[in-house]
Amino acid sequence: MFKFIKKLFKRLVVAFFASTILSVIIYRFLPVYVTPLMLIRCYEQHKEGKSLKLKHHWIPLRDMPDDMPLAVMGSEDARFMKHHGFDLDAIEKAANQNKKSSKKYGASTISQQTAKNVFLWPERSWVRKGLEAYFTVLIELIWSKERIMEVYLNSIEMGDGIYGVEAVAQEHFSCQAKNLTRANCALIAATLPNPLVYSSKNPSEYIVKRKFQILKQMNYVTAFKTDVNY
Repeated sequence: MFKFIKKLFKRLVVAFFASTILSVIIYRFLPVYVTPLMLIRCYEQHKEGKSLKLKHHWIPLRDMPDDMPLAVMGSEDARFMKHHGFDLDAIEKAANQNKKSSKKYGASTISQQTAKNVFLWPERSWVRKGLEAYFTVLIELIWSKERIMEVYLNSIEMGDGIYGVEAVAQEHFSCQAKNLTRANCALIAATLPNPLVYSSKNPSEYIVKRKFQILKQMNYVTAFKTDVNY
């Protein structure tokens, strides 16, 4: 029995690594049309008796305005182009702040958020955080920074039932993503900490204030190329 369990365990481990690595390789080239979060949100809508809403339109990075990556880096991860998936300085800073405040601060990078959005579920747990770290390492090794940003900007939740830049551009600004202004991009990025509470269509005073802070921050983040081909 022990030998059987040991053999089964080895096969499960090999299957896990093979399947996860293969999935990351596949998404290095193919669009991500659906994510676990999208399915979870649809289930929540159904459970609450709401009409299903899922707005998602995949577009290549070159069809997004140059200011969109700069805006999310200014808002979420200013060192995105410099780190390898984990911002140790931000983690240390968040840990120190959490010791002093009841409000919990996070230090997830764009790479970590992409790993979570594409491959995992949103609830916090040590298991999920461990898997998130694993997938973050994988995508940093297998994908380029441009590809990580492309997937991130296409899959991240940007409103109720709205995922990605093209969908939020159509739903909240009545235009295509390529026609978003610099201010529009900063406004969208300002809502990302909680897009189900904050809206880029009807921004609160707090979000407008964050927008102007992000516009300033965009001047200092590393330049980013959007006209890339894979």
